Amino acid sequence: MLSILLQATAQEGGQWVTLIMMALIFVVFYFFMIRPQMKKQKEIKKFRDSIAIGDKVITSGGIYGKVKDIKQDSFVLEIAENVRVTVDKNSVFATAADAPTTR
Repeated sequence: MLSILLQATAQEGGQWVTLIMMALIFVVFYFFMIRPQMKKQKEIKKFRDSIAIGDKVITSGGIYGKVKDIKQDSFVLEIAENVRVTVDKNSVFATAADAPTTR
């Protein structure tokens, strides 16, 4: 009888340990994976909102251009003299000043 009672208590304690471990895994996952990604996305959004006409940028496709017009969800880039393309705001990742020069 006593052994059955001890075994039941040990199993109940094991369930609490399992729940605590699952909570700890979630907390670690949040602080090392989710939170840094959210912070990075906020920085990228802030950068895209701060782009002004005349800034030199690089698109995700590797196209260097100068911002000529800003629309609701896109930029008009001048990539050569009299050559303008419209790109989505989400495709601009860096300024040309941040790019490494290999020349």
